Amino acid sequence: MRGWRAVAGGVELRVKAQPKARRAGLQGWVETPDGPRLKLAVHAAPEDGRANKAICALLAEALHVPPSTISVVQGAASREKTCRIAGDSARLLELLETLA
Repeated sequence: MRGWRAVAGGVELRVKAQPKARRAGLQGWVETPDGPRLKLAVHAAPEDGRANKAICALLAEALHVPPSTISVVQGAASREKTCRIAGDSARLLELLETLA
């Protein structure tokens, strides 16, 4: 099972966030009770949506897409989130395979 799935108009990616981290970046896949998630670390604190914005920016950089195409659609106040990446599903799925 993958941590992502194609949806209408893009892809949904399941992530596990680590806010206020010393080292920001992608930290690989982790297994959770709900299935695999991409673990990401960001410097931003989880206040006023700053960590969510940093997560979207980090994903955008890793996937080479504009930050405006990524949004947190579930779990905005949780460490376990679902992000939607708008765009061509087939192309995005290829990009996500390179992260795996």
